[in-house]
Amino acid sequence: MIIGIVCYPTFGGSGVLATELGIELSKKGYEIHFITYNQPVKLELYSNKVHFHEVDVPNYPLFHYPPYELALSSRLVEIVKKYKIDILHVHYAIPHAYAALMAKQMLKAQNIDVPVVTTLHGTDITLVGSNPSYKTAVEFSINNSDYVTAVSESLKTDTLSLFNIDKSIQVIPNFVNLEKYNGNPSKKNLFNKNHKIITHVSNFRKVKRIMDVLEIFNGIQKQVPSKLLMIGEGPEKNKAEKKARKLGIKDKVIFFGKSDETNKILSFSDLFILPSEIESFGLSALEAMAANVPVISTNTGGIPEVNIDNFSGLMSNIGDVEKMINDSIMILSNQNIMEKFKINARKRAEDFDVHKIVPLYEEVYKGLSYYTL
Repeated sequence: MIIGIVCYPTFGGSGVLATELGIELSKKGYEIHFITYNQPVKLELYSNKVHFHEVDVPNYPLFHYPPYELALSSRLVEIVKKYKIDILHVHYAIPHAYAALMAKQMLKAQNIDVPVVTTLHGTDITLVGSNPSYKTAVEFSINNSDYVTAVSESLKTDTLSLFNIDKSIQVIPNFVNLEKYNGNPSKKNLFNKNHKIITHVSNFRKVKRIMDVLEIFNGIQKQVPSKLLMIGEGPEKNKAEKKARKLGIKDKVIFFGKSDETNKILSFSDLFILPSEIESFGLSALEAMAANVPVISTNTGGIPEVNIDNFSGLMSNIGDVEKMINDSIMILSNQNIMEKFKINARKRAEDFDVHKIVPLYEEVYKGLSYYTL
């Protein structure tokens, strides 16, 4: 089976998930074609089963903004015809599903019918999609896709409440490749071995409540010798750096920026902090759990479907910084408690192992296509 994957080529959860999905499918014998405006950050073209096709967006003076959807839909028509794509799997309702459906109509005029599978990840629904300007386009994209999946029950519920949807939505959660998180290397060569390592990974948007991360860490480090590792880039990063200086913890906070070695950084972490106010799944929390790292998180959106309170970590209401500080100190101050949470975190991550989740997508593909391996 030949599958075209459309996604954002970024460090965000949807881009990572789509890339990992394509790589895993290629290992199982599928031919995978990524179609987007840059090579996905975690994609290595090491296999003759994996291909990347760039979408070139011309910048004409006539257009105030580059017409990406137009360029993408035209490129999809070209790729489907040239490589005989059997399935298009697009990640995000807009612009990707919207562009794919335009391509589908153009191909139908040439007697080519390619099924479109749309996976909803969250931002396309909770932020972009909820904007009244996009409501009609989102509804069209979901209702006219051949199959729709969402990464959490929470996201499915949000989608059905925000839009007029008559399409069935199957929940297929995000996954993690546990093989990339085997073993906890010693941190003694990187940091003082007596320091606990606290980690946060995100795109540093306001909804991630980056200032809460720093407030929580500030409370922790007053009682537990520790360092905070901040991984990612985004609009709140400069503000976070200023906040660290204001709190007097600048020398205890390390801003890594974007990294494709998050799994290695997590492997010597002791605690992961995710105080988001919106989180449709919480892929970064799952990645931390795969590395045996307990998670301190809010109880919003899809996070409770991943992080089990008092098992793989502890949860709090949005903005309850004091409880998150106390929960963190409780785990970090007692080695027996911390070890129990670490073991449980990894155990919980096993429920989302790539080898359990990818077959669910395979069943979707096979139900829509006449082709098999």
